[in-house]
Amino acid sequence: MENMKKKVVYWITGSQTLYGADVLEHVAQHSEEMAEYVNKYMPVTVKYLTTCKSSDEIEAAVAKVNADEDCVGIITWCHTFSPAKMWIRGFKKLQKPMCHFATQYNEKLPYDTIDMDFMNENQAAHGDREFGYIVARLRMDNKVVVGYYKDEAALKEIADWCRVAAGYAFSKKVKVCRFSDNMRDVAVTEGDKVEAHMDFGWQVDYYPIGDLVEYINKVTDADVDALMAEYDKKYTMGTKRIDVVREQAKYEIAIDRFCKDKGGYIGIVDHFGALHGLNQLPGLAIQDLQSKGYGFGAEGDWKIAALGAVMQYMADQKGTGLMEDYTYDLAEGTCLGAHMLEVSPQFAATKPEIQVHPLGIGGKSDPARLVFEGIAAPEAVAVSMVDMGDRMRLIVQKIELIKYPHKMPNLPVGGLMWKYKPNFKEGVAAWIYAGGAHHTVVSSVVTAQQMVDLGNMWGIEVVLIDENTKIEQFKKDLMWADVVWKNKR
Repeated sequence: MENMKKKVVYWITGSQTLYGADVLEHVAQHSEEMAEYVNKYMPVTVKYLTTCKSSDEIEAAVAKVNADEDCVGIITWCHTFSPAKMWIRGFKKLQKPMCHFATQYNEKLPYDTIDMDFMNENQAAHGDREFGYIVARLRMDNKVVVGYYKDEAALKEIADWCRVAAGYAFSKKVKVCRFSDNMRDVAVTEGDKVEAHMDFGWQVDYYPIGDLVEYINKVTDADVDALMAEYDKKYTMGTKRIDVVREQAKYEIAIDRFCKDKGGYIGIVDHFGALHGLNQLPGLAIQDLQSKGYGFGAEGDWKIAALGAVMQYMADQKGTGLMEDYTYDLAEGTCLGAHMLEVSPQFAATKPEIQVHPLGIGGKSDPARLVFEGIAAPEAVAVSMVDMGDRMRLIVQKIELIKYPHKMPNLPVGGLMWKYKPNFKEGVAAWIYAGGAHHTVVSSVVTAQQMVDLGNMWGIEVVLIDENTKIEQFKKDLMWADVVWKNKR
C-alpha cells in the first residue's frame, strides 16, 4: 500500500506587485513558515510552492501541480489582496483538488501599533473574499477551512481534507479483479462500470475463476508454511483441521500473486456460486487480505470492493472493511452486521480465532474463517455506493459501534453491532428511502465529513444521514436532488 506521507499538497499564496518588494519578501517568508508548521500535523507532505502575483505565474504553478504525480492537491491562501481575475486562466486548467485556507499569519491584531503598513501587508480578510468570488463564479468544488493556522481544530480540518485528497488520487488507480459476476437477480450489486471508470478512475476487470485455480495449483508447501507462521502470530488456532486452514492459505497466496502479476489489482470480487475448481469459498483468505489493504466485494459487488480499497487507504488499513446489515434487535434498536465469512479482522475487539464450520451455501466443503467480537466506536460510518441509472449516489450514514450486549457462542463469523443515527426508526427508513445497499464499507476511522468531501471531489451525489436527519425533509431533499442531478448530468 502506498505511503501517504510521500504524497504532496502544495501551498500557493496569492498576492500582487502593488505592495512592493519588501512586503512580497515578508509574504514569502510567512508562507514558507506557515506551510512548514502545518506540514508537521498532516498525513501528507505540505510544501510551500510559490507566491503568485500574475496570471502567468498562476498558470505556471498550476502546470507544475498538474504534472507532479505525487501532488494530490493544493492549499491556497491570500496573505494580501490578490486580484481574482488573474486566477481564471490557471484555475480553468487545474486538475487537482483545492482547499482555500482562510487564515492569517498573525492571530491577534497589534492594537497599539497597527498602521496602514500592517493593514496593507495583512489583508487575508480582504483577499479571501475576492478569491472566493472567482472560485464560486468558476463553479469550482473546493474546500474552505477557516481558522488560525496553529489552531488544533483548523489543523485537523486541513489534515482530514489532505487525507481525502490522497484518497481521491488513489481512487484514480484502483483496479478491481472480478472472479465472478454478481449474484443472480440481485439488483443493487449491478452498476455501470464505464461510468465508475469515468467518475472515480476504477478499472473493473473480469477473470474466469479457472485462471485463479491455475495460480492455486502452483502454490508450494513452503509458501503455505510461511503464511501459516504469520497466522500463528496474528490469530489463535481454534481448530484441529489444519488442512482446511492450509487450503485457505493457498487461496490467499494465489489471489495476492494473481492481483500483483496482472497489473496491481487492489480490489477483489468473488461469489459463492462461482467456485469451480475450489474446495472452499475463500474466507480466512479474504479476511487476511483485507487486513493488508485489499478491498473486497461479496457476491460480485465490485463497487464495494473499490470503495473499500479507497477507504482502507484513507484509514491507513485500520477499522475499515466490508460489512452487511444482517439482522435487527428490534427491542434494543440495534443491528448485528456480519457476512458469511469475510468480515475484516480490522474490526476485531478480541484476538481473532481461526475456526472451521459448515457454510450451508455454495455446495463446497467447510471453510476456515476468523471469528471475533467487533470493536466499539462512538463515531463510525456505513457507506454505500449505488447506481441510480443516470448517476452514482454515495450514501453516508453515521453510526455508533457498540459492544456485543450478550455473548453469541454459536455465531461462527466475525461481526459488528451498531446503532443508527439519528435513531433506529429514522435511520433505517432514511437508508431505505435513499436506496442504500445491503453491502457497505464500515469505518471507525474515516469520518462522515471526509466521505462527503470525497463525494464532492468525485462530483457525484452525496446523501448524508446523521443526527440531524428528519424523514419528511429527507424525502424532499431526495426529490429535489433527483431533479438537480438529472439536469446536471
